[in-house]
Amino acid sequence: MVIWFTMLFILGFSQILSYPGILKSLNPYYAYELLTKYPGGFWLLGAVFLCTTGAEALYSDLGHCGRKNIRITWAFVKICLLVNYLGQAAWIMHQGQPLLEGRNPFFEIMPHWFLITGILIATAATIIASQALISGSYTLISEAMNLNFWPRVRVRQPSNLKGQIYIPSVNTILWIGCVMMILYFQSSTHMEAAYGFSITITMMMTTILLSYFLIYKLKWGKWLVISILILFATVETSFFIANVAKIKERWMFLFFELFIFMVMYIWFYARKINNKFTKFVDLGKYAPIIKELSEDDNIPKFSTHLIYLTKANNRHQVEEKIINSIFAKKPKRADVYWFVHINRTENPFSLSYDVSELLDDKVIKVTINAGFRIQPKTELYFKKIVQDLVIKKELNLHIRPDGSTKYNSQPDFKFIVIEKFLSVENEFALKDGLLLNSYFFLKGLGQSDEKAFGLDKSDVVVEDIPLVYHPVLHVELTRTNN
Repeated sequence: MVIWFTMLFILGFSQILSYPGILKSLNPYYAYELLTKYPGGFWLLGAVFLCTTGAEALYSDLGHCGRKNIRITWAFVKICLLVNYLGQAAWIMHQGQPLLEGRNPFFEIMPHWFLITGILIATAATIIASQALISGSYTLISEAMNLNFWPRVRVRQPSNLKGQIYIPSVNTILWIGCVMMILYFQSSTHMEAAYGFSITITMMMTTILLSYFLIYKLKWGKWLVISILILFATVETSFFIANVAKIKERWMFLFFELFIFMVMYIWFYARKINNKFTKFVDLGKYAPIIKELSEDDNIPKFSTHLIYLTKANNRHQVEEKIINSIFAKKPKRADVYWFVHINRTENPFSLSYDVSELLDDKVIKVTINAGFRIQPKTELYFKKIVQDLVIKKELNLHIRPDGSTKYNSQPDFKFIVIEKFLSVENEFALKDGLLLNSYFFLKGLGQSDEKAFGLDKSDVVVEDIPLVYHPVLHVELTRTNN
């Protein structure tokens, strides 16, 4: 990229040396005069808008390159772009005749002997710029998952830096989306308006978010922030209007953007509804009855070791649905009840665990601290933890059989994964019905808990529990016989 921008600077500077008068165009008065005095001058904003987006890739890849890198390179990139644009304009103005269709001033200002090299450098820069878009998309989806705006998908860590990630499903979506866009637009001319429209929307959203940041985080004065907002909004709205006018019949790309928005909207608001029904309870309160169940020989034994995955990071808490799973309908009797919590750490390769014994040799809470680069293998880690505890005789597990026999040397472990589904007892309004049904559909497309936590299906029991959001309040049944 340094070679690319240096080439832009040299090509533009060589033309400026031949026609230094072009530097007068830096005067903003000429831009104002063009937009206000000449018929149709305002609509030229749509044609030149892509010049303002040349630096987009710089900060779309912020999480991968870092803030300091971008701050340092910003001035260099900006100067190179301006000099090259000025050089192209100088060359066009001194041709003495209108520019013929098909002639590109960028390649025309290259010396003939340098043309092939320039094309190769431009091609390499294009590939790198597309990579910035791809990796920037990974960052956006990763942050969307962290903020509960996107279904959980598989994330891979190609390096030891937390910001550098690879998401296979996003890569596939981008590939399909790009192919469909090419088939739909067919030429870059048709694509310009759609790209300009999307960028202006992004700029307007960024300006609104900036105003919130200045008011609530930096505590700037309200009227000062409003003045800044009006300044940016005036420029961005002008570009927006000019780009919208160019879209014309090529408007169906909006469905792709609407699809992304709807996924985020559905996932965020439906998840909020779902979380209302997630309650945490004090595990110590239920410890005595769990012990009583464990020792009740009248209840068939479900498993020697019964393991629940919990989101509760407090050592004394678990979800209420886990307690219901143990006692509801057919109580699950086991010798030892384990509650495992996966805690993601900032260190890429850290892997440690903490053990809390809430009831002697009966109710145990385990927290596994796994680095962000480690793909969890919860079952493997759990078996190793049990083995360590037996060897060290820390929790008296050495005196308790693990469920293995002379016919089977493997311990008797059972992992319970609790999944919710929409109950038929619900009576939805139209909006809530669409929202929750779409949410559970998207959840089915995402990564399952078994894969996310690295569990073998042979040792996993998936327990489906109904979600009753709007129960049917009135049921009228008429008896027809006496």
